[in-house]
Amino acid sequence: MFKAVAHAIREDGAYIEAGENDNLIVQKLEANPNALGVFGFSFLDQNSDKVQGSKIEGVVPEFESIADGSYPVSRPLFFYVKKAHIGKIPGISEYLSEFTSEKAWGDEGYLADKGMIPMPKAERDAFASDVRSLKNLQLK
Repeated sequence: MFKAVAHAIREDGAYIEAGENDNLIVQKLEANPNALGVFGFSFLDQNSDKVQGSKIEGVVPEFESIADGSYPVSRPLFFYVKKAHIGKIPGISEYLSEFTSEKAWGDEGYLADKGMIPMPKAERDAFASDVRSLKNLQLK
């Protein structure tokens, strides 16, 4: 019974599937001030004249609270590369180098222009070192 309820999508009109169409979500929120929408911070920031972010456990969704992890529903982006693919799959090494470059993930990098919030420099340096050394993932 739990699985049926927990994995079902409401069909009573309370939930509206908007996919990744953030503009549609904003339109629905404008039409219904009691509605709640979910999308990335950059879109919230770009539409702050139309929508407002929700406080979670008293924390406001702001650049700083997302960057430092204190906004409870923010999350980091992870990607994993199989070490056995290095040198065998064309472009993997270059992809790792590019994605972990300051021009990509730095404070002024192009990923920030696309809405990603950069992690602190010390963390970037540690992850970049792990990538350069192809450090194995340690499962806890």
